[in-house]
Amino acid sequence: MTTVGVLVVGAVATAALTGTVPAATASPTDLTTATFSLASTTTPTALTAARGPEVAEARAAQTTAAGSLQAASSVQADIVASGLDIGQPATVDTRALEQATERLEAAAVLPATFLPDFADDVEAATATIDQRVAELRGSLDAAVAKKAEEEAAEKARQEAEAAAAAVAAAEAEAAEQAATEPSTSTSSSSGGGSSAPFATGGGSGDNSPAGAQATARGMLSSRGWGDDQFSCLVSLWNKESGWNYQAYNASSGAFGIPQALPGSKMSSAGADWQSNATTQISWGLGYISGRYGDPCGAWSHSQATGWY
Repeated sequence: MTTVGVLVVGAVATAALTGTVPAATASPTDLTTATFSLASTTTPTALTAARGPEVAEARAAQTTAAGSLQAASSVQADIVASGLDIGQPATVDTRALEQATERLEAAAVLPATFLPDFADDVEAATATIDQRVAELRGSLDAAVAKKAEEEAAEKARQEAEAAAAAVAAAEAEAAEQAATEPSTSTSSSSGGGSSAPFATGGGSGDNSPAGAQATARGMLSSRGWGDDQFSCLVSLWNKESGWNYQAYNASSGAFGIPQALPGSKMSSAGADWQSNATTQISWGLGYISGRYGDPCGAWSHSQATGWY
């Protein structure tokens, strides 16, 4: 039917120039103003084509086609503006739709019964364009999302590096201060700490590692700390001194089970700090509580930095 319509369009146009067949009274360029009627060249009575759903369908096809052409132009412009690689050519071939639309416009000089075939061609070409536009729009959206993810990941990496650098700087500063602070401050061999209340000397009198650990377990219980904290404390002071109340670090001067630096700091917990494991443990627990909150906090710091 479309081929016949095209031939008829050509025949009508030729005949109009020679005056031998009816000439069109409607403009072929705009379906919104076309009347789709023919006038006789030999009689004043117009042979008007029937108005009906064919005309409405043709006009709707033309409107939809115009929207699809605009969408094709927009998506191509958006891809160029983004500067992103969408993984495929950013083009939409609109030639078939443009040609089909031109044929539909030219068919305005024909009776309405010819219009459905031309409108069908426009609708088919429009569907092809819409599919291509959707494909390109999806690829562009994916490329934009990928770029956003990459930027977010890079920002997170930079922030993590900055945070790590800040922590390292703070720990280095704390270590420097600990190395130069006066002996009257409360600190272990690895840094300064806050003052905290200590128990007085005394205890079971068993200074062996096992006895010292038994004493420490009782002290942790009185502070409300459980077995998890005791486990961290055992690991911490195994590393520092092996729970030896006479442990001495010749290179730093740290002394005792908690390796106080200098050892005389433990005098705040009792005058017998040099000979009583209980006094040393009491001071050490006070130091840990004031600086790290609990033994597991101190152990985590020791594992990360090598000191507490």
